[in-house]
Amino acid sequence: MRTRLGKLSASVATAVAVALALLPAGAASAEDLSWEQSVIDPDQSFRGLDAVDAKTAWISGGSLSGGAGKVYRTTDGGETWQDVTPPGTEGLSLRDVEAHDAHTAVVLSIGPGEASRIWRTTDGGTSWTETFRNTEEDAFYNCLDFYPGGKRGLAVSDPVDGKFRILATSDSGRTWEVLPTEGMPDSTGEYNFSASGDCLVIRGHDAWFGSGGASARVFHSTDRGLTWEATDSTLPAGEAAGVFGLAFRTPRHGIAVGGDFAAPADGTDASAYTSDARSWTNGGDLTHLGEDAAWLAGSRSTVITVGESGDVAGSSVSHDGGVTWTQFDTAGFHTLDCTPDGSCWAAGGGGRVGRM
Repeated sequence: MRTRLGKLSASVATAVAVALALLPAGAASAEDLSWEQSVIDPDQSFRGLDAVDAKTAWISGGSLSGGAGKVYRTTDGGETWQDVTPPGTEGLSLRDVEAHDAHTAVVLSIGPGEASRIWRTTDGGTSWTETFRNTEEDAFYNCLDFYPGGKRGLAVSDPVDGKFRILATSDSGRTWEVLPTEGMPDSTGEYNFSASGDCLVIRGHDAWFGSGGASARVFHSTDRGLTWEATDSTLPAGEAAGVFGLAFRTPRHGIAVGGDFAAPADGTDASAYTSDARSWTNGGDLTHLGEDAAWLAGSRSTVITVGESGDVAGSSVSHDGGVTWTQFDTAGFHTLDCTPDGSCWAAGGGGRVGRM
């Protein structure tokens, strides 16, 4: 099925995104930024997004009515979207999608036990192969990402026996293995939030994931996921609070965003930044949840964050690397991605997709 979108042509969307990306940091003020929104599938809450470039993007989500979680793909800048959902996703929530190009992508469904599954396609979603199905009752996989080149990838599960569980692939997602836990710090009482598909991210040779619950920490690995060091994120922890999303401009410079789903309007201390990939400094407050973040291409200090929870939603921009934030749109989304060619995409509840 293809859904036609006529609100914004691909050429205009690309031109706007590239122009914004090439402006010096701070030149694109909050007044210059806004989202052009379209509804692809009102029954879906989209939380997985991977934008390949200005023309190609993949999104994934879960049904609001209990139906199938779905995957959609565009190759024409968002003018049309094709339903490329794997078979057998009824009742599942597809919270993360990682795409190599217009043809190859990996999708993760979340949940306890066998609800956590991974599929892979190499023909643009015409066919899919299920490459992993969790068999551990206590495991609950939340996010995944791949190292440069797309062969090595990691997925993270909530703690099993007091330690986060890491799943790894070395063949582009064709097969997966659970890694030993000796190199994982004790994480009793913590868990991930699969809010945006970016609770685990990879940049260069480094990987990070965020936590909440008993502590709100950022875990960092420099050896392909075998050992991890945990650092306080400075974000408040709680039953529904912690780190929701991470974004790194370089392997040293990153942003952590989050909040509290129980109090989505309270954005106090809901962001942090790092310049050494190890220690974190509390950033500016937000007026909404920070579920995901992305750096604007061509800028060393401009980063965007989005979030939505019921009536509380918004999009904010920082021109100083996360030290301060300004809300630029009342539209909020669950997930966000900006590509090297300057295009920015977002997706969220009610089947909405945004282009900047």
